[in-house]
Amino acid sequence: MGQSENKRKVRLGSVVSNKGDKTIIVRVERKAKHPVYGKMIRVARKYYAHDPNNEANIGDIVKIIECRPISKTKRWLLQEIVQRPTLEVSI
Repeated sequence: MGQSENKRKVRLGSVVSNKGDKTIIVRVERKAKHPVYGKMIRVARKYYAHDPNNEANIGDIVKIIECRPISKTKRWLLQEIVQRPTLEVSI
């Protein structure tokens, strides 16, 4: 077989902050089993991602991909906006 490709990690999460210039904070949730009790629990982690065009807003579901270090905390890049939040109008 040929050489193995260098696969970059991809995460799906929601934007919790977009206050920084060209930076978003993405919250990624996953389910894990509790080490002692065995119950499934939700584990969340925040990732700082580079958003070069400042196009993501709070509440968007986004896909981020691993990249080279851009700053002290940013090691992820915004790949695409999967879903924007829907606005419901009640009368």
